[in-house]
Amino acid sequence: MKKYLLLFSLMAIVNFAFGSHLEAPHAEKDSIIVEFGKSGKIVLIVENKEDFERLKKMDINQIVKELDLKLNEETGELTVVEIQSKSGSKEIVRVNENGAETEVAVGRIKVIVDESGGNTKVKVESSEKKRKDPPFKTYFNLDLGINTYLDGAGNFPSSSDPYATKGWGSWNVGLNWMASQRLAKGFHWDFGIGFQWYNFKFENRDFQAVRGDEGIDFLQRADVNGFKSKISASYLTAQTLLKIDFGKMTDNGRRGVRLAAGPYIGYRLGGRSKFVYRELDGGGRRKEKQNTGIYLNNLRYGVRGELGVGRFNFFSTYDMNTLFQDGKGPELHPITFGVIF
Repeated sequence: MKKYLLLFSLMAIVNFAFGSHLEAPHAEKDSIIVEFGKSGKIVLIVENKEDFERLKKMDINQIVKELDLKLNEETGELTVVEIQSKSGSKEIVRVNENGAETEVAVGRIKVIVDESGGNTKVKVESSEKKRKDPPFKTYFNLDLGINTYLDGAGNFPSSSDPYATKGWGSWNVGLNWMASQRLAKGFHWDFGIGFQWYNFKFENRDFQAVRGDEGIDFLQRADVNGFKSKISASYLTAQTLLKIDFGKMTDNGRRGVRLAAGPYIGYRLGGRSKFVYRELDGGGRRKEKQNTGIYLNNLRYGVRGELGVGRFNFFSTYDMNTLFQDGKGPELHPITFGVIF
């Protein structure tokens, strides 16, 4: 029963794989030709009437035996159909018999016949199609991270510093239009431009960043109840990265680890401070905004690193130059950690 069931399954799969129907065999002089697809043919040569009569009496098992197909003793796999080309051979149909279970594979489609129980069970599976890695592509991504900075000694500011940042609210948002050029299998060169928005929310919300005569000042407001205080800046940024994709190197797709690193440079588009407060005697919230961009560096440059695991991608950036101009504010180097969407 299993042999015939496999035969019908095999015929159906081959018909589906080649996208056309099998034509009925017909005799032409001394041969039988089975045509399929656009140019596929199976030719059975019959030299005399006795051979033709013998062919009619043969069943499928005997035909396979007469073909003298070789069985892989280690895996139990039997190659039934094979395409030969200049680049080598490509298996189209494979049969793997393991006890009461027999598996027939045609490309990405598998038919599994299980006769281990009282009833014969048939299961059809389709494996995921491998995605091709194009030599060049463009894409868009979104950065969402948290900002802070390091001082001249490489330390994070302490809570006693008026410019110490609060993680929740110190957002970094980036919109990037990128292009990727494949250099080799698993190696890519990515480059592009984008817009970055920096927000540094102060942990000490009673301090307001104001524009002084000689630089930026952090003024402690005792006349009001501070609710929120921050500095924000926006940049037009260009970046380039060298990427290594271990998953593509080993043909594992997104199941591998991805690493990338490269420099970036940005030009400042704007910058200001924002202070939200309430009056001491109550009342609603009020806002004060000042243009503090005059003391921010117009250029920012640094290095970016990326780490990909599965479908998740993380990034980190570090500005090699300071946020403020020399002598116009504290020596602070912005650093960001976040996720790429």
